[in-house]
Parts: sequence; structure tokens; C-alpha cells
Amino acid sequence: MRDNRKAEEVAENRFKIISPVLLAKDSGADTAKISQIRQEVCAQHGICQRTLRRWIKAYEKESFKGLCPAPKTYAIEKPLTEELIQAAIMLRREVPRRSVQTIIEILELEGKALKGAIKKSTLQDKLMERGYSMRHMRLYQETGIAARRFQRKDRNDLWQADIKFGPKIIVKGQSKQIYLAVFVDDATRLIIHAEFYDSLEQIIIEDCLKKAIIKEGTPLRLYFDNGGQFRNKWMSRTCAKLGITLLFTKPYSPESKGKIERFNRTVGAFFAEAALQNLQTLDAYNHYLNVWITECYHNKIHSGLKDTPQNVYKQSKIPLRFVEHNLLVEAFLHSETRKVDKSGCISLDSQLYEVSLTLIGQKVEILYDPLDKSEITVKHAPTAFIKRVVKLKIGTSSAPRPRLPDSILPSPAPSSRLLDAKEAKYNSKIHEKHYAISYAAFDEDDTLPHCSRTGGEDNV
Repeated sequence: MRDNRKAEEVAENRFKIISPVLLAKDSGADTAKISQIRQEVCAQHGICQRTLRRWIKAYEKESFKGLCPAPKTYAIEKPLTEELIQAAIMLRREVPRRSVQTIIEILELEGKALKGAIKKSTLQDKLMERGYSMRHMRLYQETGIAARRFQRKDRNDLWQADIKFGPKIIVKGQSKQIYLAVFVDDATRLIIHAEFYDSLEQIIIEDCLKKAIIKEGTPLRLYFDNGGQFRNKWMSRTCAKLGITLLFTKPYSPESKGKIERFNRTVGAFFAEAALQNLQTLDAYNHYLNVWITECYHNKIHSGLKDTPQNVYKQSKIPLRFVEHNLLVEAFLHSETRKVDKSGCISLDSQLYEVSLTLIGQKVEILYDPLDKSEITVKHAPTAFIKRVVKLKIGTSSAPRPRLPDSILPSPAPSSRLLDAKEAKYNSKIHEKHYAISYAAFDEDDTLPHCSRTGGEDNV
């Protein structure tokens, strides 16, 4: 199961690398433009053209699954010496765009390393740890930030998202902060989905994104800031499963998300009206927010569009990209590992779930919806066990212990197999035993046997 999660992480990283080429193909770019993008991607990530084409072909054939690496065993390798690492760093500093494979080749040609002794992945990790990856070198050379405005051409090409602090409401006699999660379409300024939540956890963005996809299909790109609610492994996994390219703003550059920031200022008008309405519950805020967005925002002419967001969105000829329900549900599931206790149960967020007595002591993978943990899926790969389980209900009195399956119960035996085997071994040794007295001189006509001691010279 750990290997499966590792394979999915590798596939997510590969999808991020090939996504610019896929987007170029989807947009109908010519061959020369696609070739230029491939060269830029290879130079940026230090991979060859052949590898990039192989990943793209695998994705087009098997989608996300095709990017997962095949399971393999790794041989124990010797660690790189500090001298080799410093030599590799110097080669990277000389030419920042020099690939890892070229660095290894130079080290081998100069006699500093034996051919095949340095693995590409190992050296890449060492350069990244020291801050000399291609990405780091590019950051060192970049100065300033982009100041020019941008706008995508078509709807659902790029969605921006953000979280805004809302007013406080009274819950069970206590004041509680609420938060507004928003997804806006970059090209049309349409609010794909917006909703108030009573927490600031990452699951609010997952829930808001899921509802947005159900309403308007999947976008080609998502544009987030670097907050923990956006930049996490669950969001990367979800976007990779759905074929969405995940983009992040540069740190401390709010101007790069100008459209969503502009909406956050506009929504201040709603907060002023909501205060007059004296709203007290989360449902009330969400109801009137939907009314305000539909009637006051979507139908108002936007200065940058010269039309209303609703009209611009509906007039687009780009088809919506909807996904199957099963794929959508699977993409938003969380995955964790648990060990089945001696009662056949597992624990998730201090809640017990009854699995199976046959898996006592075994580690299982659990898949669950973070917003609805009433039912979860349990998988045990070695035994192909897959089962939907619900929360364990503890009654007012103890119940009888469930009967164990026959497959793990003691099997009665007619006799001791150990003693039977030892007896057979003992009997074989008896037949091979040599006696100290020999009767070889005994005659049938003699009344007394002529006995002799084996190995002696005197006869009796």
C-alpha cells in the first residue's frame, strides 16, 4: 500500500511535467510550437525528449494510471562522496541549464566516477537538497515580478480560488468565525461556486471544488496561492486524477491573483447588506449569498468584459468537460493506512469501524470522504479484500463474541504429527544399530553356540 501511494506521487509529478504539452495539444497549437514547449519542459526538469514522449503516450493510452511506475526492486547503492557532490555542484553552477545526465557524463569522462556508479535520481536528489536543482538556479536568476495583466481566452481554461474571512455568527451561545470559499472563472469572471463554511480546514476547498465541478465540469487549470488549504497532497492527487493542471502564485505576490482579489473587495457590498438583514445562521448566509451573486453580480456589466459575466460565459463555444460520477467520487477520497486490532476493528478520528476478524494484526488501506465518514472503504491488497464498513455501534450491554471463521480456527488432528515423525526416525535408527556380540560362528548342529567377541582374539 505504501508502494501504491508512492507510485501515485510519482504519477502526480509526471503529470505536472507533461501538462504544458497536453494543454498545447488541446489548444490546437502547431507542431513547431509543441516541439518548442517540449524542449522547454525537458530543459526545465532535466529529462530527455524520449522520456517526455513516453510519459505523454502512456497518459494518452491509460490516463493517470499509465503514469504510475511499474513496481521494481532496488539494489543497494553506495552513497555519493562529498567530493563528487561538490564537483557536480560546480558543473551545475558553470552552466545552470546543464542536465543531470550531462553532469554525470562529464564526471565519468574526467575519471572522477566509474561508469554507471552514479544514478541520475540520486544525484538529482543531492543537488535539490543543496539548493542547486534547475528550479533553484532559475529562481536565483529571476528578478522582479510580472506586472502585465493577463486573461484566458475561453471559459473553464483557468479557475482562481481564494478564502475570505467572513462575519461572526452565534453558535450555541458562542461567537464563531465563518469563511467564504470562492472559485471564479478567469476568462468570464463568473463565480463557479461560492460558499460559507464554519472552519478553515483544507476540506472546505475540496468540498467547494467538488460542487463547482458538478455544476460546470472540470477546468483545464487551477490557480491557487500557497496556503495549506490549497498546497497539499490531497489537492495534487485530486487534480492529477481529473486531469487538471495545478498552478501556484509566487510567494508575496497578491497582484498575480487580481481577479479573485477584486471580487473579494466587491463581496464587501454583500456583507454590508447581510448585516442589515441580521443573519444569524450559516444556511442563511449561504442562501442570501447565492441570491446576491445571481442577481447582483452575474447580471451586472463588468468593466473589463463590457458585458455581464453570465452572458460571456454562456456565449462561449467551448464545451463543458464533465466527468463520470464514480471517477469524481474516487478523485476526492482520502487514503490512509490502519492496523486491525484484536477485535477486528480499526480507528479513524477516534471512531471505531468493524472490519473483519480474518484481518486481525494486518495493515489495511482505508478510503473515505473527509466530509462524510459514516461509511468508509477498507482494502487489503494481499487478500483482495474490499469492503464498505460503517461506524461500530456500542450497545448498553456486552454482546457475545462473534464466531471466528473456520479458516483461522484450530484444525483437530487424529495424532501428534511430531511424535509420529520422531517414531519413524527412531525406528530407522534401530535397524541400523550394530550389536556388540556376533553370532556368525553359530552352527545348527551344535548344542551350544560358539560365541566370539567382536574384534577380540580369544573365543569363548
